[in-house]
Amino acid sequence: MATLLLQLIGPMQSWGVQSNFIYRDTGLEPSKSGVIGLLCAALGRSRNEPIDDLAALKMGVRVDREGLVKCDYHTAGKDGHLKASGKIEYNERKKFIQSWRYYLADAAFLVGLEGDNLTLLEKLHDHLQRPVWPLYLGRKAFAPGEPIWLKDGLKPDKDLETALREYPRLRPKRTKFDDDRMRAMLEDPRGEIVRPDQPISFATRQFTLRCLRVAFFDQQPLREDFRHVSIAPYP
Repeated sequence: MATLLLQLIGPMQSWGVQSNFIYRDTGLEPSKSGVIGLLCAALGRSRNEPIDDLAALKMGVRVDREGLVKCDYHTAGKDGHLKASGKIEYNERKKFIQSWRYYLADAAFLVGLEGDNLTLLEKLHDHLQRPVWPLYLGRKAFAPGEPIWLKDGLKPDKDLETALREYPRLRPKRTKFDDDRMRAMLEDPRGEIVRPDQPISFATRQFTLRCLRVAFFDQQPLREDFRHVSIAPYP
């Protein structure tokens, strides 16, 4: 088995799996459907093309820094606008639409994809460095804060759990009270957690269930190219 690692770091990320237009949720870590969609963008695959080879990859996520759940309040409507007083004006013929869109602030994730097709993982690794289409973190407005591609992200001789466990930490913990360990969500057919984010087809928006288990990895040294960066800790 071989594993491809990528990093998802940005000021804002959103990975919802059961959203509607008004209330758009986010999970606490990237969804598989979101990551596969990101890979399709890197490869330049359209929504109508098959994704069987990508969906077959086993996915795991290591949470290097838990995101802070925030909510972005949106208003929309051709004839409606929000006045400075806070009162909403709208034309009675077209109601003013509100929406609450949740996202993760200041999160850092290490994502691993395991498979026995090394050629596919090599192709993905190359395209993450030079993506065909722009990459984003769940929503088009959420651009990555750092490149998703990792120079040393292709691990041809490591399984998913080993690769995630051994890779240097991407970000320090937020406060001294946070757990030194890193939480991980690993795809496992016997896992006790079920998520509806296994993509079947993006063209028809079909998804099925996926089982995961939780693991905790011991503290790893901070990534070398980040050690010199000074971070003001949260109180």
